[in-house]
Amino acid sequence: MISLYSAATGMLAQQFKLDTISNNLANVDTSGYKKVRAEFEDLIYQHAKSSGAPIAGGSVTPTGLYVGLGTRVSASTRLFTMGTLEYTGNALDMAITGDGFFQVQLPDGRIAYTRDGSFKMDSEGRLVTSNGYFLVPNITIPQNTTSITITEDGNVVAELSDGTTQTVGTITLVRFVNPSGLKAIGNNLFVQTGASGAPIEGTPGQDGFGAIRQNYLEKSNVDVVKEMVGMITAQRAYELNSRAIMTADDMLRTLTGLKR
Repeated sequence: MISLYSAATGMLAQQFKLDTISNNLANVDTSGYKKVRAEFEDLIYQHAKSSGAPIAGGSVTPTGLYVGLGTRVSASTRLFTMGTLEYTGNALDMAITGDGFFQVQLPDGRIAYTRDGSFKMDSEGRLVTSNGYFLVPNITIPQNTTSITITEDGNVVAELSDGTTQTVGTITLVRFVNPSGLKAIGNNLFVQTGASGAPIEGTPGQDGFGAIRQNYLEKSNVDVVKEMVGMITAQRAYELNSRAIMTADDMLRTLTGLKR
């Protein structure tokens, strides 16, 4: 009975969808987090009669006779729509108002990319992430700095204790032809893959790159209401598929209970 196995694939698919929604909701307060959407596709079909088959009189069958074998997860797509901005008042907090990623250097030398602009200073005044990864290009704040200004085009200007100002570096951004192809590695970081394409580096606020807003952080783009509706839908679909299995089981029980 095909319905047993088709309904089982439906339950597995809805379980994956619920896992995806749960992860989105868990990261609703994660800075720079981008929601993930589960996508599905139908499986192959069992054909008993094909449409267009010739029949008597020179005509053809207008429709076929076939039954599907269920569904499966085809992809989990990350949506890079922009989240809301939250004012923090922290001079080292930065948000990208548009397209682009910050670059950070991992301990193994690889470059990773993030939308999380909650940077900090290490003991030598270098800008780092919460996990201590260096911002690329490397920027060091002088020890006698009294205030920091970061312009929309990425210039980092330090006001020194003697009243003078000094441009200590310029932040650049990168973007990708297919950002959904980036591989998430945790810690709000992504790495390049063959699907994402090579990084395109540019100046914030120019050539399609988003501008930098100092004292702000980009919040998660997860819509809690939509995720809750999706959770209810997944639950109901899971229940319906389980009911289909129970119905198929009742039919088999009736069949096996027949007597001559």
